[in-house]
Amino acid sequence: MRISQAAARSGLSIDTIRYYERSGLMPPVTRGADGRRRFSPDSIDWLILLASLRDTGMPMAQMRRFAQLYQQGNVTIPARRQMLQEHAAQLDTRRAALDRCGALLAQKLQRYSEIEGD
Repeated sequence: MRISQAAARSGLSIDTIRYYERSGLMPPVTRGADGRRRFSPDSIDWLILLASLRDTGMPMAQMRRFAQLYQQGNVTIPARRQMLQEHAAQLDTRRAALDRCGALLAQKLQRYSEIEGD
């Protein structure tokens, strides 16, 4: 599939996909006889993973390290698992903090409704 289709499926912009490719965050993408990129289903899965890591706040340096490990093959699965477990723990911490903030905001909004007589 072409880059525009890869962008639509992954939720990333074409510019972001090109940047990820230049930065070494993606395994090499094959090109057709016309020189255009041809994204495989595995490439799309990888782009979706990168988008998720970015959306959850993983720093680019860690994303690069994860991509480097991936390109070294299955021998690096323990290290990749460790990275994702640590990232998941950070997400749990952030989620708990956001839940506390959300509860406080809900209380404040309820109080404002009471004061205004709603």
